[in-house]
Amino acid sequence: MRLDRFLSESTELTRGLAKRALSRGEVTVNGEPEKKGARHVGDEDRVTWNGVPLALVGLRHIMLHKPAGVECTARRGLYPRAVDLVEAPKAERLRPVGRLDVETTGLLLLTDDGQWSHRVTSPKRACAKVYRATLARPLAGEEAARAVAAFAEGVWLEGEEAATRPAELELVDAHRARLTITEGRYHQVRRMFAAIGNHVEALHRESVGALRLDPALAPGEWRDLTEQEVALF
Repeated sequence: MRLDRFLSESTELTRGLAKRALSRGEVTVNGEPEKKGARHVGDEDRVTWNGVPLALVGLRHIMLHKPAGVECTARRGLYPRAVDLVEAPKAERLRPVGRLDVETTGLLLLTDDGQWSHRVTSPKRACAKVYRATLARPLAGEEAARAVAAFAEGVWLEGEEAATRPAELELVDAHRARLTITEGRYHQVRRMFAAIGNHVEALHRESVGALRLDPALAPGEWRDLTEQEVALF
C-alpha cells in the first residue's frame, strides 16, 4: 500500500493532509523520516506519525446502547447520528445493522463489515429480535389472550401486502410487554400494537439473535464485540 494511502487509512488525515504531514517530516518508516507518499509499506514496516505508531483499522463490530433522540442514518439530519456516539478512528465508515427509530432505545449494532451485516439482517436467517414495549392502554385478561394469539398467527399492517411473520408476545404486566419478531418492517412493533388498538409509549430492544445488550453499557455507551459475539452470526 502507498504510504500516503496508509496514513489516510490509519488516521483521520485526508490524502491531502497526509501528503503535507510527509512533506513536513512528521512521518517515519522503520525509524527513518520518509517524505515520499508513493513509497509502498507492508505489514513488516513500522510507521509513525509525530512519534505515534500507526496501524490499519480492521473490520469493526460494535454494540451501542442507543439512547432516545438518536437517528440510525448515515446522513446528518435533525437528530444526532448513532455513529457520532462512537469515538474511534474512521468511525464515519460504520453503518447501523438494521435500524431503530429515533425514540427507540437499546441494542444497536454498528459495523463496516458488509458481509457480517447481511448475515444479521438477511430475511432468510429470520434472526429473532426482542423488544420491551411500554403500552399506553392496559392489556390484560381476554384482550391480552387475543393479542397473544393474533401476534402468533400474524398481524395485517396497514399498507402491507402480507401479514407479519408469527411473533411471540409475552405480557410482563398490564402496561409492559416483551415481543419477539423475526423480521424488520418499518416501525413494525409500534404498528403491530396499533393494529390491536394500543399505542407504544416507549420501546427498547433487548437482543438480536443470541446477542443481548450488555447491562454494563449506559445509554450512549458502546464497546467492541468479542470474537465469540461476532461469531454468533
